[in-house]
Amino acid sequence: MPGRVLPTFTTADVEAHNNAKSCFITIGRKVYDVTDFVQDHPGGGDLILDYAGKDVAEIMKDEISHEHTEAAYEILDDYHENIAVNSTPIYQTTGMSREEDLSVETDISQDFKTHKFLDLNKPLFPQLWYSTFSKEFYLEQIHRPRHYKGGESAPLFGNFLEPLSKTAWYVVPIIWLPCVAYGTMIGTAGLGNPVAAGAYWITGVCLWSLIEYLMHRFLFHVDNWLPDNSVGLTAHFLLHGIHHYLPMDKYRLVMPPTLFVALAAPFWKLAHAVFFYNWYAAVQVFCGGIFGYVCYDLTHYFLHHRNLPMYYKELKKYHLQHHYADFENGFGVTSRFWDRVFGTELETPSPKGSKAQ
Repeated sequence: MPGRVLPTFTTADVEAHNNAKSCFITIGRKVYDVTDFVQDHPGGGDLILDYAGKDVAEIMKDEISHEHTEAAYEILDDYHENIAVNSTPIYQTTGMSREEDLSVETDISQDFKTHKFLDLNKPLFPQLWYSTFSKEFYLEQIHRPRHYKGGESAPLFGNFLEPLSKTAWYVVPIIWLPCVAYGTMIGTAGLGNPVAAGAYWITGVCLWSLIEYLMHRFLFHVDNWLPDNSVGLTAHFLLHGIHHYLPMDKYRLVMPPTLFVALAAPFWKLAHAVFFYNWYAAVQVFCGGIFGYVCYDLTHYFLHHRNLPMYYKELKKYHLQHHYADFENGFGVTSRFWDRVFGTELETPSPKGSKAQ
């Protein structure tokens, strides 16, 4: 279920704290109660009161007025309240309250200073590989989404492997649809019955929908069974953790072809084990399953990065709630069907309120 909802302030609430007796300021969605600092401000209390109840992000960076040093931000952190400028709940497990939060650019230096996790300015793989993070801390951090500069890709390896870690969405249909078409022609010709061939092919699509759910739930979200060491955490990060950590990275969202070959091999064996009595039937099932995978990967990409028709808008809302509200449910990407069957369907969080969901 979604995490406990933290207290929140609306913008109007913050603006009401605009005097020396109760002085709040904000930077983005963070709220700071600086009442006790007004008289201690080196430039005089009046400068703070001029911005009481307002956002000070720009003025603190203003070179003409006075560009504040890193030390000033560290002092300000002492006055940070565990509240946010928002009228909707904030989920403790993710630090998010709504879909739009997933695309709010992360202050990289401040994030690293605050959480002491990964520095997004440096390659992520070696940081994890040589880390001493506990499993509990790692899981807490990767499920608090960050948004890298402009939605681009944060450095992962920092060497010649970097390009191999990125896959554009259109690579998936370009590589796999011709393979599906060729295999389907072979299977159909071998069976000699277009109706039977179609039935086996549709069976493969349906079988993929179940595999999609099971993989997402029990392989990609194998959180509770992870080994508590850097090797296990790094493997988890590369497989799926990076997607929850940087959910809007468009080049690390669809599955790289080499990884899919490794994951598709067991599906080939499964199809031939179940439909052992007819090699061509197994090929049809396999091709239907691969087509289902292509639909899944493209759907997943478009849910994150495209405006969609009404049905898919609902699906997009459902999937993004998995990222910002409740990563322990909502494993279906192309549909909710198996979530309903296995009792992991996401309940739409209430847009307001302060009780635990």
